[in-house]
Amino acid sequence: MQGPKYKRIILKLSGEALAGELGYGIDPNVVASISRQLKEVVELGVEVAIVVGGGNIWRGLSGSAKGMDRATADYMGMLATVMNSLALQDSLENIAVPTRVQTSIEMRQVAEPYIRRRAIRHLEKGRVVIFASGTGNPYFSTDTTAALRAAEVEAEVILMGKNKVDGVYSADPSHDPDAVKYDSLTYLDVLNQGLGVMDSTASTLCMDNDIPLIVFSIDGEANIRRVIMGEQIGTVVRGNE
Repeated sequence: MQGPKYKRIILKLSGEALAGELGYGIDPNVVASISRQLKEVVELGVEVAIVVGGGNIWRGLSGSAKGMDRATADYMGMLATVMNSLALQDSLENIAVPTRVQTSIEMRQVAEPYIRRRAIRHLEKGRVVIFASGTGNPYFSTDTTAALRAAEVEAEVILMGKNKVDGVYSADPSHDPDAVKYDSLTYLDVLNQGLGVMDSTASTLCMDNDIPLIVFSIDGEANIRRVIMGEQIGTVVRGNE
């Protein structure tokens, strides 16, 4: 039987993915579904790290647009990612998946501080590591965090799980019926066409470090496993070959 295509991955989850159909807050059913998928992957021997956003609770850009200081709004967003990370940790550990949350903003009562070597050791021991509070700096998105952490822990791929689309399209498929889904792209395509897969800082970081990205739907109960086994679902974004 064919084994997993990847040994160490970063799974990027938006906050909206955790909200599911609720659109706001945390949907326990969605979190449980993601946890079951991750348990299956961990049992295959794959080392899993997760970066989770906070848009289901607070969006820094929205607060900034309404007159709030941008740095303050972004720090609030970082705290929202910690709430999501703790919810995901609790769900994973309820099904016997050992998990550690590491935060870029130190809060020792609830999580470990981010230490690269410790994170790698957790992964080697088969623990899921959730990276919370972004990079710890305002003005940087959790997409950039995923790219940065992937480079730091030497992950082979970033998996970007979406809850409303199943890949990268030429336009928003919910508004444009003529939108075309791409099977593969380069990071230069993403940047030049403004496709909005991830922000330009994250795209450039992935391109410079030759980290592939797979954008797929998180909704299917076995989709994470399918991607890791090498099945062609979603859209693959690579360097400039």
